[in-house]
Amino acid sequence: MKYYIYFILLAFSFKNFAQNIQVDSQSYTPQQLIEDILINSNCIENVTVTNVIGGNFSGTDQSYGYFDATGTSFPFQNGIVLSTGKLSNVEGPNNNLSDDDAPNWNGDNDLENILNESNTHNATIIEFEFTSTANFVSFRYIFASEEYRKNNTNTCKYSDLFGFLIRNVNDTQYTNIALIPNTQTPVKVTTVHPEIPNGCAAQNPTYFGSWNDPTAPINFNGQTAVLTATANTIPNETYHVKLVIADEQNYRYDSAVFLEANSFELSTDLGPDRLISTNNPLCENETLTLNASQSGNNTYKWFKDGNEILNETNATYLVNEAGTYTVEVTLENNCIAYGEIIVEYTQAPTTSNTTLTQCDADQDGFTTYNLLDAQQSISNGSNNVNISFYTSYPNAENAVNPIQNPESFQNTSPQQIIYVRVENSFGCFSIAELTLDISNETINIPPFEACDDEVIDGFTEFNVSDLINHVEQNINSNLNLSVQLYKTEQDALNNLNTITGTYVNTIDYNETLFVKTETNNGSCYAIGTLELQVLEPPIFDETTTNNIYCLNQYPNTITINAGLLNGTNNNPTFEWYFNNVFLPESTSSIEINEIGTYTVNVSFSNGCSASTNILVNASNIATIDNIEIEQTSKNNSVTIHVTGEGDYQYALDSQIFNDNNVFTNISSGFHTIFVLDKNGCGIIEEEIAVLGFPKFFTPNNDGYNDTWKPLGVNETFNSNIKIQIFNRFGKLLKTINPIESGWDGTFAGKLLASDDYWYVALLPNGASFNGHFTLKR
Repeated sequence: MKYYIYFILLAFSFKNFAQNIQVDSQSYTPQQLIEDILINSNCIENVTVTNVIGGNFSGTDQSYGYFDATGTSFPFQNGIVLSTGKLSNVEGPNNNLSDDDAPNWNGDNDLENILNESNTHNATIIEFEFTSTANFVSFRYIFASEEYRKNNTNTCKYSDLFGFLIRNVNDTQYTNIALIPNTQTPVKVTTVHPEIPNGCAAQNPTYFGSWNDPTAPINFNGQTAVLTATANTIPNETYHVKLVIADEQNYRYDSAVFLEANSFELSTDLGPDRLISTNNPLCENETLTLNASQSGNNTYKWFKDGNEILNETNATYLVNEAGTYTVEVTLENNCIAYGEIIVEYTQAPTTSNTTLTQCDADQDGFTTYNLLDAQQSISNGSNNVNISFYTSYPNAENAVNPIQNPESFQNTSPQQIIYVRVENSFGCFSIAELTLDISNETINIPPFEACDDEVIDGFTEFNVSDLINHVEQNINSNLNLSVQLYKTEQDALNNLNTITGTYVNTIDYNETLFVKTETNNGSCYAIGTLELQVLEPPIFDETTTNNIYCLNQYPNTITINAGLLNGTNNNPTFEWYFNNVFLPESTSSIEINEIGTYTVNVSFSNGCSASTNILVNASNIATIDNIEIEQTSKNNSVTIHVTGEGDYQYALDSQIFNDNNVFTNISSGFHTIFVLDKNGCGIIEEEIAVLGFPKFFTPNNDGYNDTWKPLGVNETFNSNIKIQIFNRFGKLLKTINPIESGWDGTFAGKLLASDDYWYVALLPNGASFNGHFTLKR
């Protein structure tokens, strides 16, 4: 069997009462709760509770029972409540967490299957059967939960489950009637809540009741509004109802469903409320036929805003104004089925007829229009409407065959009228007329000149705002025209590819753009052209921007040049600065003898100018601070240390320079060191001596190695060395002064034999060297 379901949202207000609701789990049996509290009607018969499941709290409490809210702010005065925790924890105030569990308290498979969920726990269930004499039954309820958590993103993620499941006893498939009105969405925390900051958008907020503070009469953090569930039934057939609520995933954070006493009654379905808040009101001048027909020989009585509508006794009623409409259907057995619907009206959009003027390149009365340009004028600036265009009024009225390309519509006749349907979010619409006209006006705009940028190639960046200002200064300001730029005339006609922001010309040095001017209603006034001209600025030779001045040549001067490479036909003028201080110089080159930054500004007669910085850096001949000599070793070395403003290279003996200031494998003796300034400020040189001791001598009077004495010794270098010579037995044989003479290999006038001899050399600074050498005969 197919069921038709709807909910009715009832408005209510909360007042801060001190009282809290009271609950009772012992005074009523499940049969009494359903038959006497929830239903209590002779028109719903054969009420039989068939199954009850709840939490086992050792007989001291239940998870279902009776509630009394008399004198509290709770919307229901009394009724029954089903919870996923102890009934005693349902009572207010809301100052503690209802978070109960009980042994072997399982979930419910039917609920999971209907809601397409899993892993339920702590299911409270009351099942009953009934027979009614009407086509519909309904009852009112409120869902409340601890999982409503204000300003907490968990409200977006977690929710316990509940369902009002109904089926004909001859069927096996349940239908859930606890749904968001006019949808198939179950009512849950995650489907009914206001916006959660930094969490999620509002979900069906119309049906959310309130966040509950510590003064609330129930012990739950939030609750829905009052909702009415309605099921379609066949008169005199038996139906099975399963009221079930369960925790989802775990037992934490309990929830409850409150059912209003005496609210399970016969009803008639008048359709969903037509409300502005739910986006389905009636449009002005629209009517709605309400149909309360039920099978049988019934009588009908209609009411508007609580007042009977006299002489209206038909099963249908035609609504043509806002109000709350109710119907009483007295059935053949004198039972009464009630129906109610709230109807609100909204106005159709306000529109204005307008004319759209487009420029006609061929002057034949036919051109391309962007109909969207007229939207603001037609809708009087409203952005909350949908607009569509039609070539006939009937098509616009019936919303058929709209113009498919309104942004590029080609008129088929001069002064053609287009019909515009303007529709608001409720589907209400108005129709306006749009007349298509053409303009034959012209505009003349002088070229816009700009200097080339740093890369001189005929291309530069134009600020579109500057271009538009240039155009506006050369058209009639009294017309109050808007200006837009395009690359092609066709783009201008079609309002496509508008140039905005900045624009770099695509043709070097000269390019033509198209200018479209429009009136304040979006109509084209004229299309003209704007020539972009890229002018040549001063270009500098970058190789002249770095210069060297030798401090050792002061006060001599050097010449620095602006390095201008172009513009002789543009009458260049020169302006010089030194370290940002103006210099009285106006030529292309100047004489200077100071280091620093020289700036030259060059201006052309075409209005372009540029500047360049010429750096004059200091250099100087080197000053040798010290020379480190590693001597009397197998690998003598020389390290040169200098200071100065220059960049230096080094050479030893020959003027073959390199960047390394260290020389190795240097022979003992005398050498010349050279230091070169690479910037051309000069060379300095210095003599050095590397001390060394020969390994042998041959005193045979042949003129070679006839005496033994150290190398690198003269009157300037190492002149004060004292040297003692010993035989292998440590006997002192000779003390020599290396300046005066060496040792000739004799002792006491006698020639000594070929052998190894030892020496000790003492330097004035206290250093000493010792070793041995060979006398060969």
